[in-house]
Amino acid sequence: MNTSLSNEVRDLDFLGPELTQDPYPYVAELREKDPVHWSEIHRAWLLTKYDDVVAAFADPRMSSDRVKPLLEAMDEERRQKAGNVLEVIQDWMVVTDPPAHTRLRKLVAQAFSPKRIAASEARIRELVDELIDEFVDQGHTEFIANFSYPLPATVIAQLIGAPAEDQDRFRIWSQALAMVAFGGGGEERGERHTVAMQALEEMIAYFGERIDYATAHPGEDMISGLLEGDGQGNVLTRDEMEGMCALMLFAGHETTMNLLNHMVLHVTRHPDQLQIIQDDPADVGGAVEEILRYDGPIKILHRWVIDDVELRDKTIKAGDRVFIVLAGANRDGDRFPHPDTLDITRSPNRHVGFGRGVHTCIGAQLSRIEGRVAFGRLLERLPGLSVPEQPLEYIPTLAGRALKELHVEHDAS
Repeated sequence: MNTSLSNEVRDLDFLGPELTQDPYPYVAELREKDPVHWSEIHRAWLLTKYDDVVAAFADPRMSSDRVKPLLEAMDEERRQKAGNVLEVIQDWMVVTDPPAHTRLRKLVAQAFSPKRIAASEARIRELVDELIDEFVDQGHTEFIANFSYPLPATVIAQLIGAPAEDQDRFRIWSQALAMVAFGGGGEERGERHTVAMQALEEMIAYFGERIDYATAHPGEDMISGLLEGDGQGNVLTRDEMEGMCALMLFAGHETTMNLLNHMVLHVTRHPDQLQIIQDDPADVGGAVEEILRYDGPIKILHRWVIDDVELRDKTIKAGDRVFIVLAGANRDGDRFPHPDTLDITRSPNRHVGFGRGVHTCIGAQLSRIEGRVAFGRLLERLPGLSVPEQPLEYIPTLAGRALKELHVEHDAS
């Protein structure tokens, strides 16, 4: 392994307080001085240039099938602590490569068809208005617990045909799974696999019941769509169905929640950008895309190298880990003029906030609709919406960007 580094480059922990709070200055330093950086702390290569990140998404040597090798490399003690949860998720679509990934994506495409997702927009608007009504009537100020969490959780509940009252369980399960899927840090890190395994067992049992119900009472919900398979007789196995439901719940609510938080935070703190939307509400779609670029909900994706890769005079060996740093690619000045400036009119805006290629987020369309509808209605119905000056605390995770709390002010009554 070639790990020769510039003496100028620091090696910092993405789970440490400095990078948890704001990773962008450090990522910019890496991108400028050592864009293919070996991190001793993380035992992984960090790719921070846009072109390298896009190439990595398309490179079959950069494998998404990273859970099985991790399990194989674990000693018995670590396997006792973490093995059970990893064995459950090792065949999920997001951690597989073609041809397995191709088969799974084809079989779930019916459930995520553009027509099915687009048809949910009217109901999303109704849910947004209901949540805004309650937010104002109850005098709430904390945005996450009272809006950005319940909205995507309720949307997912309705899409899978689950009762809305089940959403409180969704958050508990999702947060527990995020500690593993996003590489959580902090005080809970030591117990994260135990907590995640308990959550997974409860989720799988729950979705087993929902699958049984949809089998007996097929409808327009996503689980019924999953049961249809590809329409040619090819269907998911029971385990695959349960895993896909759990993945939909986690991915469909966690990232959208954090996207909404950052839209409110950043756009309201940039009055010139806020004015653009107020002058022309159609520009809210540009705000969604720019937040995904500027401070998206995912900052790092993992890959496992299965064949040697030569990149920028470095040799990335088979068996190494690679961190695809979306937070670096999306602020690369070679691709985005004035990359550290929020510009909701930016065009083109070919960010990689939802990945790229075969692993583009399958729920991207739904997240975009929720972001566009929710933020547009918030600005319409909560005049003077703003985030007061306050200490902002982020949850320490390797992959994600998630605020613990977000208090807002407005003039609605």
